[in-house]
Amino acid sequence: MSAATTAATLRDRAASLVDAVLTRLAEADRPEVFLQVRDREAIIADMAASLAAGAPLAGMTLAVKNNVDVAGIPTTAACPGFASVPEQDAVAVARLRAAGAVVVGVTNLDQFATGLVGTRSPYGAVRAAHRPDHVSGGSSSGSAVAVALGICDLAIGTDTAGSGRIPAALNGIVGIKPSLGVVSTDGVVPACASYDCVTIFARDVRTASRATGVMAGGDGTRSWPADAPLAAAPGATIAVPRELTAMAPGWAEAFAAAVDAARDRGFRVVEIDLAPFLAAARLLYDGALVAERYEAVGAFLDGADGAADAGIDPTVRGIIAPARDVRAVDLLRDRRTVEALRRRALAELDRLGAAALLVPTAPFHPTIAQVQADPVALNSRMGTYTNFCNLFDLCAVAVPAGEVDEADRGTATFGVTVVGRPFHDGVVADIAAALAAEFAGEREAATEPLEPWPLGAGAPTVDLVVFGAHRRGGPLDHQLTGRGAVWRGVVRSSADYRMYRLDTDPPKPGVLRHAEGAELLGERWTMSPAALGAFLDELPRPMQLGRVTLADGSEAVGFACEPTAVTAAAEDLTAIGEWPIG
Repeated sequence: MSAATTAATLRDRAASLVDAVLTRLAEADRPEVFLQVRDREAIIADMAASLAAGAPLAGMTLAVKNNVDVAGIPTTAACPGFASVPEQDAVAVARLRAAGAVVVGVTNLDQFATGLVGTRSPYGAVRAAHRPDHVSGGSSSGSAVAVALGICDLAIGTDTAGSGRIPAALNGIVGIKPSLGVVSTDGVVPACASYDCVTIFARDVRTASRATGVMAGGDGTRSWPADAPLAAAPGATIAVPRELTAMAPGWAEAFAAAVDAARDRGFRVVEIDLAPFLAAARLLYDGALVAERYEAVGAFLDGADGAADAGIDPTVRGIIAPARDVRAVDLLRDRRTVEALRRRALAELDRLGAAALLVPTAPFHPTIAQVQADPVALNSRMGTYTNFCNLFDLCAVAVPAGEVDEADRGTATFGVTVVGRPFHDGVVADIAAALAAEFAGEREAATEPLEPWPLGAGAPTVDLVVFGAHRRGGPLDHQLTGRGAVWRGVVRSSADYRMYRLDTDPPKPGVLRHAEGAELLGERWTMSPAALGAFLDELPRPMQLGRVTLADGSEAVGFACEPTAVTAAAEDLTAIGEWPIG
C-alpha cells in the first residue's frame, strides 16, 4: 500500500471518528456545554495524526475547561470581557495532545472557577447530563457533561474546592484530582493559586488514570517523594465519617450502601470524627482565604465595573470583590488555623491506620431553579465534603456509587470520593477502581491491577523480580503489597540460573547464578525506593537481593541466596523452571 493510500485511509477513519463525535454533540442539543468547537477539518487532521502516531491516547477525544489555555482559542474563564487568545497550549493540554488526545473544543464553567453548581456563567447554566432541570455541578460543568453525554472520552477540569469531583458525582462519571503541584498549572487562569489543581474526567478509572499520568508527566512544581506508595494493600483500612451532615433524604442511606460495598470488597472500615475536616472546609469561602481569588482576578473586576459587556456574573462578583478588604493578619490567622486542623485530621487517620478516607462526594442534587433562588447557601452546602481537600494537600478520586430515588424528582446519581494523603494518588485510585467495579457488578474486572498513573508522572520507583513465595498469591506477597508495591507481570530470567528448595519457614527458593542453568519463571513488582529499602532491611538470611539478568537481556533487582545455604540435600528445581505456588 502506497504512502498516499495509507494517508487517505487514515484520514477516512479519522473523519468517521470525528463525525461521530460531532453527531453526538448535535443530537445532545446542549449548546451551553461547549463555548467553542474547533473546525471539523482541524479536528480531523489532528485525529489522523494521532492514529498514525499510535500514541498512548491515540484516537481519544478531549474537551478542555475554558480557564485552561488551548492555542488559538480565546480563554474566557466564562467571562467575555476577560477573554484573551493564547499562543500556546497549557502544559496539561500540550502533554495530552502529545500523547494522541484530540481537542474537540473548550467548555463552559462557573465563572473564574468560582462555584460548585455550574450555573454561574453568562453563557448559560450547564444542565446535568441525565437530569436536565438539575445543576451539572461546577465549576468544571461543561467538561463533566461532555464526558457524561459520550461526546468526548476525556475532559480537563480544574479543582480548588471540589470542581473536579462534584460534577463527576452529579453526572455519573470519574474525576481524578491529583496531589497539589503534580500537574502543572502553567496556562491555567488561577482561582486560588495555592490550592488550584488540574483534573481529569473520564467514564472509568482506568482511562482517567492513564490520562492523568500523561497529563502529569513529571512537569509539576513538586517532586514525588521516595516513599510514595503505588497501590493499596489488600484489605486496607478505610475511614468513614462517624456522622454525616447536610445530606438530603435518602443520600445518607446511599452512602451507607457504599460503605457496605467497601466491606464486601474486603476493605476494613473504621469511623472517624470529621470535625476538623469540616471546620477547614468552611474556611475556604467564609474566611480570609478568599483573598486569593481577589488576587487572581480582582483587578479585572474592579476595572470592569462600568463595562456592561464584560459579562461578570453578579454572584461571582459578590464573592470575589469584597475580598479586596481582607487584612493580611486575618489571612495569616486562617492559614495557621487550616494547618492546625490538617495536623489534627491526619493524626487521626494515622491513629486509625487508615489508608484513605471515604466520603460522599455531594450531599444532594438541587435543581437549577433552587440554586438560582439561593445561589450562595446551596453552593456552600454542595462543598461540604470537598472544600477541605486541597486545603489539606490531599489527593482524591470521585467515582459513581449507585443511585438515590428522590420520589417526585426521579433518580439521582450518587457518588463517593476516596481521599488520601499527599502523593498517595496510586492508593486512592486503586481503592476507587475496586469500589467502582463493585458498584458496576464487575468484580472480576477489578482483580487485574490498576496501572498506577504516578509511574508516568515521575514518581521514583524500583522494579523487584521475585521467584518464589513473594509471587502474587504466594504466602509472602503481603510483604510487598503491604508496602504499596504493584504487580507488573510475569518475567523469565536468562538461562544462567539454578533454583533450589531451601529449608526455611516457609520454604523459599534459593536462586544462584550458574553456567549450567536455565530460564526461571518469576514476576516483576514495582515499588518506591523507600519501600524496597524497608523490605531489604527486614529480609532474613540466607536471602539476598542483587542484580538479576532477564531473558531479554535487561537487569533488575531480584532475589538470590547465600551460596552456603544450598546444601547437597537441597532439592534442585531447575528442570521445573519455577517455584510452585498454591
